Amino acid sequence: MSIALFVGTRKGAFVLRSNDRSKWELVGPSYLGHTANHVVLDPRDGRTVLMASHAGHLGPTIYRSAAAGLTWTEAETPPRFPKVPEGEEVLADLRPDQVRAVAPGRSVAYVFWLTPGHSSEPGVWYAGTSPHGLFRSEDGGKTWQGVDGFNEHPRRKEWSNNDDPKFAPPGGATTHSISVDPRDKNHLYLGLSTGGVFESVDRGKDWRPVNRGCAGDFLPDPSAEFGHDPHCVRLHPARPDRLYQQNHCGVYRIDRPSNEWVRVGEAMPKEIGDIGFAIDVHPRDPDTAWVFPMDGTDVWPRTSPDGRPAVFATRDGGATWQRQSEGMPARAWWTVYRQSVSVDRADPVGVYLGTSNGELWGSSDEGAAWRPIAQHLPAIVSVEAAELA
Repeated sequence: MSIALFVGTRKGAFVLRSNDRSKWELVGPSYLGHTANHVVLDPRDGRTVLMASHAGHLGPTIYRSAAAGLTWTEAETPPRFPKVPEGEEVLADLRPDQVRAVAPGRSVAYVFWLTPGHSSEPGVWYAGTSPHGLFRSEDGGKTWQGVDGFNEHPRRKEWSNNDDPKFAPPGGATTHSISVDPRDKNHLYLGLSTGGVFESVDRGKDWRPVNRGCAGDFLPDPSAEFGHDPHCVRLHPARPDRLYQQNHCGVYRIDRPSNEWVRVGEAMPKEIGDIGFAIDVHPRDPDTAWVFPMDGTDVWPRTSPDGRPAVFATRDGGATWQRQSEGMPARAWWTVYRQSVSVDRADPVGVYLGTSNGELWGSSDEGAAWRPIAQHLPAIVSVEAAELA
């Protein structure tokens, strides 16, 4: 099995390749100086890769590779909102690290998330943006169109606090965690930071919030229907009625058709807590998931609690959690972003995480032991493990 790790960083994209998960070949960077928010291989052909990229003076775009990330071409029509009548103004993001400002209409500040479509639709991809937007490509990422059922939904502004930046997270409001039910191309989920988890059963024509049970400690009404802040949501590929999420207020699981999330993070050690950003699931076992908790006290340092990094794994759907830190440094003030934990499909499963100080760590035994795979990269913002054709 040939495995590749597609790594997005603040200074371009890197690819690591291995046939045995012992020795890794580093390729890149591609588009040095760009922020590569998400780099994703299409599992339907094992060759096509899309990259969500942003360069300060060039703006947001998507690059496409038909050669597993060795060569790239830019999308002919990247995600963009339609122009609005002259004189209409809304609050729009300029770029992830800049204060938001008034601008005419909505403009895409950056493309944040990429998801391949259903296996029955080989050319379809989905993209999530900041400010909140959902886009679809039907030609393998060459051209993109807005999903009007979401972008123009009569409640979209209400769901996202009228696009007001003072309600957005520090990096800006983002549409992320786009999931396609492997049984049904019409069944979609997505996450809004802030806003919550939303579901469509008609391929994006209409949407409804699915947030019952999630704490909203920062909301005027903690049991509100929407306004929540999911950091990362994962639909389990082997049991698509089960989803996990790492939320601003803990780790949750839901088993559909229930509409209520259960806070399984309450079983985490109290001194660690269940605050973090990244989560991923075992490709075959719906009871197994991994999280990387971070310090959520006071002003949210967003580093390993007490500077002692560790992954925590559950093997029973969140009823219990086990610390996994063998091989990691005893003290390290790591930050791991929401897209920076990923798993492969090997047996045993490989688990990978990237840190904001440019270290890529891997485990070839489902988290039991860890070792550095790459060091001294730019700040890592996303990691995706995949099998090459």
